[in-house]
Amino acid sequence: MGVEVGGLLGLIWLVIVIWAVVKGAKSSAGGLAKLLWILLLLLAPVVGLVIWLLMGPKG
Repeated sequence: MGVEVGGLLGLIWLVIVIWAVVKGAKSSAGGLAKLLWILLLLLAPVVGLVIWLLMGPKG
């Protein structure tokens, strides 16, 4: 009946990735750039999120 740590961390990670996708989609970047960032975040969530945080659209 308790919450598993892996499940809770997975849920938190999912929320962070969804936030990054939404923020990337709302950015002022061009359409192709948005699509590539979103694909990177969805296909490689761990590496994609790290790269997006370092090099992604600001603001």
